[in-house]
Amino acid sequence: MKLVKIFLLIAVVGLIIGCQSAQDKAAKSEEAVNRERLELVDKYKKCMKKAEQDKEKQAECEQYLKASEALK
Repeated sequence: MKLVKIFLLIAVVGLIIGCQSAQDKAAKSEEAVNRERLELVDKYKKCMKKAEQDKEKQAECEQYLKASEALK
């Protein structure tokens, strides 16, 4: 009986460690997506600043904004 309790304790600890690992991976992935989204928004702002009043160039800049929205 004592052996069963030890085995169950080891199994529970292993499951807890495994779940934390998955949570860490999910958090890192979400952080990377947010960072990429911010970079795309920055590129959009810089592009729009360069484009000034040129409608064609502004339309080209929209690709950055659309890409950042796709990452939401």
